[in-house]
Amino acid sequence: MPKIDIYKVPDDVATGYPKQFQKEIAGRSRKRIGNAAGLTQFGVNICTIKPGAQSSQRHWHETEDEFVYVLDGEVVLKEDGGETVLKKGDAAAWKAGAPNGHTIINRGTRDALVLEVGTRDPKRDKVTYPDIDMLMLRDGNNRRYTRKNGESY
Repeated sequence: MPKIDIYKVPDDVATGYPKQFQKEIAGRSRKRIGNAAGLTQFGVNICTIKPGAQSSQRHWHETEDEFVYVLDGEVVLKEDGGETVLKKGDAAAWKAGAPNGHTIINRGTRDALVLEVGTRDPKRDKVTYPDIDMLMLRDGNNRRYTRKNGESY
């Protein structure tokens, strides 16, 4: 595999979240370097989180492991059990199926950079968002967001 020129990987600010859940992540962008390399079994992103933004809505995955490593800056990891400050060099991880909703928030005054790594279940995944009325259901390449009762947005 040739060297990946990180600076040529475009910043991705897209989200599939319904409009009412997008505000909190405005200010988050990702360089999807795993996609740029053609990886299919796991994702690798460099996530920039601007001051006041967060990485995602608080969530947990049914079938996918997740790992984060703070490359630069300081962020707050918000989980079911409370909040923890993560600084450059700190890491956190979540095992698939463990119902511990999590997100990363930048409450500082400068951008934070976080390396994100996660498995990709090629068949399915269910993501639960404990703070809001939302689930994400994925079957292969099809992804849809619903209310917790199954109604589509």
